Amino acid sequence: MCLCPFAALCLTRYEMPDTRYESGLTLVELLIALMVTSIILTAVATLAYAMGSANDATDDTSEKQAQVRFATLRISELIRHCKLIYDMPGNSIVFWKADTNGDDKVDLNELVYIEAGQGRDYVQLREADNSPVVLIPQCSNVQFQFDEPLLPLWQRKSVSISFVLVENDVVHQYQINTALRGWAGHLLNEAGDTLVSDDD
Repeated sequence: MCLCPFAALCLTRYEMPDTRYESGLTLVELLIALMVTSIILTAVATLAYAMGSANDATDDTSEKQAQVRFATLRISELIRHCKLIYDMPGNSIVFWKADTNGDDKVDLNELVYIEAGQGRDYVQLREADNSPVVLIPQCSNVQFQFDEPLLPLWQRKSVSISFVLVENDVVHQYQINTALRGWAGHLLNEAGDTLVSDDD
């Protein structure tokens, strides 16, 4: 018999089973948990990458479609309200807006240019007093076609602008078709540079 007053407490403490390690994970369980976690994280990362790629592709397509819509509206309005298609030097077409200064001649400051770029790789708009505005960047094979190819340029009344645009690695062919609303070719002399009559 133990004479110590704390003997009962000591016996109880030493007689209790040691359960500290029974609620932990074994090495096999830990490896399985790590494997499942890595599979889930890989799936989440793959999904995030796919969603990011889809978002980038959608942004690229949306941006290019917006550029095409803006260019179509701007070019169509410009050509509709011009008086005639006057000239085509090199990779551009030129439109005569109107006789704004009233001198009965086609002047440089009354002309608007739609240019295809040196390598026919963009469409840009240039007016006499303003700096050029690139309407469709990063396109290719810009072509200008007219309704009546055999007529002199200043007698033509409609134009088509075609170009190729790559959207999400897919090649798309676009074409902008428009015609002059108020053609003024009948008011010019045979050279097409001086007004011989006025419709006012």
